[in-house]
Formats: sequence, C-alpha cells, structure tokens
Amino acid sequence: MEKFIFLALFHVLLASPLMFQPVTCSSNFTDQEALLHFKSTIEVDPTNTIKDGNWTVNENFCEWIGVVCSNCRQRVIALNLFDMRLQGRLSPYLGNLSFLTSLDLRNNSLYGRIPIEIGRLHRLKKLLLQQNQFEGNIPPNLAQCRNLEVLSLEANRLTGGIPRDFGAFPELQQLYLSFNDLRGQIPSFLGNISTLQVIRLRKANLTGSIPSTLFNRSLTNVILTDNYLSGSLPSDLCYRWRNIQTLALSLNQFSGLLLETLTQCKELLVLSLSYNRFQGSIPRDMGSLQKLHLLFLGFNNLTGTIPRTIGNMSSLQNLSLSKTQIRGDIPTEIGKLVNLRSLILQDNLLTGDVPQEIFNISSLQVLSLMDNFLSGSLPSGSDLSLPNLEGLYLANNGFGGKIPQYFSNFSNLIIFDAEANQLSGPIPMSLGNLKKLIGFAVPSNQLTGDTYCSKLGFLSALSNCQSLEALILAENPLRGSIPESIKNFSNSLQILFAPNCQIRGRIPNQMGFLKSLTFLQLSDNDLDGNIPSSIGGLESLQRLYLDNNHLEGPIPDEICNLTGLGELFLHQNRLSGSIPKCIENLSSLQKLFMSSNNMTLAIPISLWSLQDLIFLNLSLNSFNGELPLEIGKMRALENIDLSWNQLTGAITSSILKLESLTSLNLSRNSFQGSIPQSISNLKGLDFLDLSYNDLSGVIPESMEGLTHLQNLNLSFNKLSGEIPNALCGNANFQVSHCRVNGKKSSSDKQLHLLYIMVPIVSATLLVSVICLLRKHGKIGKNDPVLVENPPRIDHPMISYQELCSATNNFAESNLLGVGSSSFVYKGTLTNETYIAIKVLNLHIESALKSFDKECEVFRKIWHRNLVKVISSCTNANLRALVLQYMPNGSLEKWLYSNNYNLGIYQRVKIMVDVATALDYLHHGQEEPIVHCDLKPSNVLLNEVMVAQVCDFGIAKILAMNKLETQTQTLGTIGYIAPGTFAEVLLIQAFDYQYNSKI
Repeated sequence: MEKFIFLALFHVLLASPLMFQPVTCSSNFTDQEALLHFKSTIEVDPTNTIKDGNWTVNENFCEWIGVVCSNCRQRVIALNLFDMRLQGRLSPYLGNLSFLTSLDLRNNSLYGRIPIEIGRLHRLKKLLLQQNQFEGNIPPNLAQCRNLEVLSLEANRLTGGIPRDFGAFPELQQLYLSFNDLRGQIPSFLGNISTLQVIRLRKANLTGSIPSTLFNRSLTNVILTDNYLSGSLPSDLCYRWRNIQTLALSLNQFSGLLLETLTQCKELLVLSLSYNRFQGSIPRDMGSLQKLHLLFLGFNNLTGTIPRTIGNMSSLQNLSLSKTQIRGDIPTEIGKLVNLRSLILQDNLLTGDVPQEIFNISSLQVLSLMDNFLSGSLPSGSDLSLPNLEGLYLANNGFGGKIPQYFSNFSNLIIFDAEANQLSGPIPMSLGNLKKLIGFAVPSNQLTGDTYCSKLGFLSALSNCQSLEALILAENPLRGSIPESIKNFSNSLQILFAPNCQIRGRIPNQMGFLKSLTFLQLSDNDLDGNIPSSIGGLESLQRLYLDNNHLEGPIPDEICNLTGLGELFLHQNRLSGSIPKCIENLSSLQKLFMSSNNMTLAIPISLWSLQDLIFLNLSLNSFNGELPLEIGKMRALENIDLSWNQLTGAITSSILKLESLTSLNLSRNSFQGSIPQSISNLKGLDFLDLSYNDLSGVIPESMEGLTHLQNLNLSFNKLSGEIPNALCGNANFQVSHCRVNGKKSSSDKQLHLLYIMVPIVSATLLVSVICLLRKHGKIGKNDPVLVENPPRIDHPMISYQELCSATNNFAESNLLGVGSSSFVYKGTLTNETYIAIKVLNLHIESALKSFDKECEVFRKIWHRNLVKVISSCTNANLRALVLQYMPNGSLEKWLYSNNYNLGIYQRVKIMVDVATALDYLHHGQEEPIVHCDLKPSNVLLNEVMVAQVCDFGIAKILAMNKLETQTQTLGTIGYIAPGTFAEVLLIQAFDYQYNSKI
C-alpha cells in the first residue's frame, strides 16, 4: 500500500511541471499577432511605449503597456494607448481582437482611413478615436459592432456624412462626431437609435433643421454648436426631451421666439443658445431652473429686461447675456447667485447703478459690464470683496467718482478695463497690491496723479505689479512727471500708452531699463529736456511716439540701437542738430516723422538706405544740401514731405524711381533746374507741390501722364511755357480750359495767367503768413500748419465695437455682397467716413488661410490701382479687413447690367488701370505677386471711375530668383481665367491671364 502511494505521488510530482505550464492556444497567438501588426504600423513613438518598451515576444502580451486581458481566457479585452503621441496608420489586424470591448486611441496622430475591419469587433463597447488625423468617410460597417455603447470620432478629418447604417445601432448611448467636415443635414435615421442619450456634433458644417425624429428620444445631452443649423425649436421641447441636461445650440442660425416653455426642462444643467437669431424676451420664470449651471443667451435679438427671478437659480455658475437689446436696471437679485463665476452683461442697453450686491459674490471670476449706459459711482464700502475676480471690464459706460480703494483687495485681478467713463480723482496707490495684474486700462477719463506730489506716484505703486504688461492711461489729466521708479517695470511692461495726459518734466534715464517695452506712446504731453541716451536700452521697442512735446537738444545716437523700431514720431518738438548718421541701423523703420523741429545740416546719406520706409516727413526744419541719388533706393516710399527747409540743387531724377509714391512735397526750398521730363513715371502720384523754389524751364508735357493727380502747386518758380493740355480745365488746379484752335494772343495769355495766379497767390500768401508766424513762435504748437502734408493713408485702430456701430450690427441692409468665403458690408465711421468691411466666414475651412494670405500680400503692396486697406480687426470669432469704400461698385456690374454703361474711353482707361496694377504686382516687387483670381467682380471703381484690383485671398507670392512656382488650379469655382489649368505653372508671363481678357 505504501508502495502504491509512493508511485502515485511520484507520477503527480512528475506531471506537476506540465500542470503549471502556461496554456497557449491558437486564439492567444491571434491576439499577439494582431498587436504585433499594430506595432509595426506605428512610425513614431515619442514615449517609447511600444517601439522600445515591453511590446516584445519575450514578454507575455497581456503584460504589455496599454493591453488588458481577461483573467480566464487571457484574451485581449481592452487596448488603451490614449495621449501617447503615436504616429502612423491604424492596422486592420486589430479587427482580429475578437474579445476586445474597449479601444481607446485618443489624442494621438494616427492617420489614413479607419480600417473597415474594426466592424468585426462584435463585443466592442467603446471606440474612442478622437483627436487624431483620420480621413475619408466614416466606415458604415462600424454599425456591425452591435454592442457598441460609446462611439467617438471627434477632431479628425473625416468627410462624407453620417452613414445610414448608424440608425441600426441597438445599444449606442453616446455619439461624438464633432470637428469633422461631415456637411449635409443631421440624418433623421439617428432618431431610430432608441438607446441614444448623448449626441455631439459641434463644428461639423451641418445645415438644415434638427430632424423631428430626434425629438422623440429621451436624449440627455444635445450639443450642436458652431454649425449652420436653422429653424425654430418646438414649443413642447421639454415634453419630448424630458431628461435633457445639456442643450447647446450656439453659433447657428436658429430663429423664432425664445421659448417660455424652456423653464419646464427642470433637469437642465447647461443652456447655450448664443449667437443665433432668437427673438423675444428672457422667460420670466427662468428662475425655476434650479439645477442650471450655465446660461448663455448672448448675441441674439432679445428685448425686455433681465427677470428678477434669475436670483433663484442657486446653482448658476456662468451667465452671459452680451450683445442683445436688453434694457433696464441690473437686478439686485443677481447678488443671490453665490456660486456665480462669470457675469457677462456687456454690449446691451442697461442703465442705472451697479448693485452693490454684485461686489459681494465671492466666487465671481469675471465681471463684464462694458458697452452699456450704466452710470453713477462704483459701489463703495470697505467690506466689499471679490477675492477670486480675475477680469473686471467696465469700459464705455458713464461711471463717475473715484476708483474705490477696495479694488486693491481683488488679489487675483489680471485685467482691469475702465476706458471711456467719467472716473475722476487720483489713481489709488493701493493698486500696487495687485500682484497678478497684467493689463490696466483707464483711458479717456478724468483721473489724476497724486494731489500732493509732482511725481506720478501711482506709477511707482504699479511697478510692484511684476506681471503688468500693458498700462493704458491716455487722455487723463494726470499732471505729473514720470518717476525714476519706472525702471521697476523692466521685466514685464510691454506697452506704455499715455498720450495727452499732461505729463510734464523730463523723460527719466531709468526709462531705458524697460527691456520688454514694445510700444511707448507719450505724444501730446508737456515733456521737456533732452531725449535721454538711455533710450537705446529699449531693445524690444517697435513704436516710439514722442511728438508734440517740448523736447530739445540733439537726437541721441543711441536711438540707432532700436533695431526693431518700425515707427518713430518726433515731430513738433524743439529738437536740434542733425539726424544721426547711424540711422541706417533702423532697417525695419516704416514711418519717420521729424517735422516742426530745429534740425539743421544735411540729411545724412544713410537715411536713404532705409528701404522699408513708407512715410517720411522732415518738413519745417532747416535741413540743407542736395538730394542724393541714393533716394531712388527707397522703393517702398509712398509719402515724402521735405517742405520748408533749405535744400538746394536739382531735383534728382532718381526720385522718379519711387513708383509707389503718392505724395511729394518739396515746396519752400531752393531747388534749381528744371522739372524732370520723366516725372510721368510717378503714375500713382496724387499730390505734388514744388512751389516756392527756383525751378526754371518748361513745364514738362509728360505731366499729362499723371492721371491720378488731385493736388498740384508749381507757383512761385521761374517756369515758362504753356500748361500741358491734360491739366487745362481741371477744377482741382483752378485752371481754365485751353484754346482748341490757333495761338493765344498775348492779352489772352495775360488774362489766362491772371485767372491762374490770383487764387494761387492769395492762398499762398495766406499760408506764408501763417507759417512765418509759426516759425517765430506766434502760433501755438497745436495750431494747424496748412502747408504740411501728412500721410494721406494711415492705419488706425478700429475696434469690433466700432465696426458693429458702423454697420448697424452687420445688418443685412448694409450688406454689399457675398463671396465664396466672406461677406462685405458698407459702414460709416463716426467721422462720416464710408468704409467697406470684408468679414471672413470662419465656418469655411480655407477662410483663415485666405485672410492670412491677404494680410501677407497687403503688407507688401501699395499702388493707386490696388484697393486700400484702412485697418483690420481680429478676435476669437472674427477676421475682418476694413477697406476703402468704392461707391461705383465692381466692374462686373458696369459690364453686365442694363442699368450701367461704359464708353470706349472709360473701358480703355479701366483696362490701363488694371494692367498698371498687374505690372506693379508682377514687376514692382522683389518677390512678384500673382493675383490668381482676376475677374470683373474683383475690380472696383471709385468715385471718379479709377479701377482698383481687390481680393488677394488666393494670391501667390513667387519665390525670389525663381521663374516658376507649381500650384493647384487657380481662381474661383465657376470661373477660370484663360490660360489656367490643373497643376498650372505660375510664371511671370502670367500676364496672359489679363491680356486674354482684353
């Protein structure tokens, strides 16, 4: 018996190694092989998780990083490799992981098509492929994953719509397809998915209305923001979606009345309906939505008042009612919203005082009340506190009184903007306690410095704000000097904007410590003394405005250290000496204004090497010497004013190489010789003043070629001969009509001369008297100087608010036209200037690229026959170009409408204008520019029928020293210019495009 037991135990022990040997079957090999194939298609693995990790045959694949296996069968049930930054294609062998229930590859860089083999994963419950680069159509056979509960393909490059097969999902609960170019309508068959609870289709280029079938499901989250959806919401929405928690329809085109019945959706947590066309008023019983966390109703056509029941929404955290027509007071009941984080009521018609209760909502992080009609003093009281406030926006209201001291308790404040109010009194020193402050803007108020100190002490206090980047103080009567402590801003301050602030005294040497400063604006103050040599320490400076002060002495050579400077304004001071010879170091300079100073000596030759200079004004000084040949190198120059100096010699012919020149003023000098015959080369010239010189000879007949000339003054010279025929009868020059036949008698000539000279002499004498008085200090520095010729085109800052005001909130009545990716509106600025605003449709994928291209081209060009850019305006939701308004519309209208007619002379003139523009684009730049979309609708006509080419959204800038650049088909869909075809070669002989049109 013992022997038997021993033998049995021996056999058991012998077999035990086999008992504990891992069981390996063909199914396990299938899973391992599928994973190895997946590994082989990964091209980049920055974290070395797969390529150089434990994904080897030497390791049990169930132990591989990201792999989860079942306990019993050792089969792969989950593959989780999200946020690994993997790059490569998705292997179709993943379809062999037949036990897989979860596939999570979020936030990688996988590309190509989604393999159709994924449809074989019948046990799959979660498929998460968002934030990759998958393209092509969504595979219809994903619907074969019958157990799928969550499907997320968001943020890829998928196209082609939602497959019809998706309507057959038996278990799907959550569908995420946002940020793909799906296009088309929301398919009605999605309503067949009886289990669907969450549908998210943000920014998918969807159109049409919400299908009625979707309203028959118990959806809890409906997110359809940023599409082109339209229509109205059903009145029984809350009955159909009884459990709705998130309803996000912002950035669409929904219309109709804002439903009173929305208050019956008692489970709502998020209600976002902003940026639509809803009308009516905010439901009076809105306060019944006790669970609501977020309420966005802004940018609709709402009217009425803010209901006082809003104070009952005890869970509310974010409230935005901006850009509506809501009026009345701000309800004090808002102070009951103790969980409120952001309160956005800007751009409405609100009136009255700000309730004190709002300044006791301790959770508040953002408070924006700007652009209303609020008034009164800001709430007072030492017990008021907003410890979490980060942004306080009060601009463009009627607030008066002082800035409250308790603002210094807002320890987390980052932005404070109170522009254009009626605030008064000293700027509190205690604001220096705001250690996190980045932007402080209080322009256009009545704020002052410290009453008892000649220094602007608040600047010393604010220098303790080590994060401060922008300090905007313009148009306040500060009445003090800049303290030496300004140097304490050295690590952070980028913008110091304080024109017209009655700042007096010297610019302290310590200003040179502001190494991060990019914009220094101190114009229109009472600064005196020298410009300190330490100014050269502002190594990041791009714009320097010191004009209209009492500065004196020479311009320090150290200013040449500011190699990034683009704009230098020193005019209307008492500066003396000469322009520093090192000025050539300022190679980025585009605007140089030094007029109305006491500068002497010759203009240094180095100045003429600034090839990016666009505006140059050295008038009303005492510069002498001759104009050198080097002036012809400044090909970008558009405006030159050297009047009222002591320049001599001949007008150099090299100045006629400046083909971009629109304004030339050389009057009140001692130039000699004749007017160059080749002056007609300046074809874009619209202002020419050569008066009060010693010019002689005959007025060149070639001046007839200056077809854009609007202002001409050749008086008080020694010129002879007849006036060129093209100038005769031109009302701008006050010249009578020329005789058609025969010679003029001497009496006719004398009478003609009398007609010409009397008005010219009268006007000139008046100008002379004024300018002489100015020279002798008898006219204040703020009086206008009539002979000065400032730049005719500048680029002013135009805010989004100004654009809204100019276009009546972009009303359809102001719409001039609609392009493939933009809308063009007519607007009227506050100074009665008409403008055209080109607003890019950001829903179009190519719009941003088109905007960037147009800006790139406009930075390089300027010509009389190219449309003028006045300014631009950009924010998170807008890209707009502000253009010169062209009252006669497009050439297309004149060619193809029965109501308009062009004579043969006008047609030829327009052709010449367009050809001149093309010649400038092709040959007038270092890098030629090809328009690529020239057609009648892109040629505009101004008030005197001068043609200007517009729309550079698909223009091409040819690489330097290359004759050709290969690109895709050019032009607009529905129109193709002769000579273009797929894979067209762009060459400088592309002029054929226009020649064939002629």
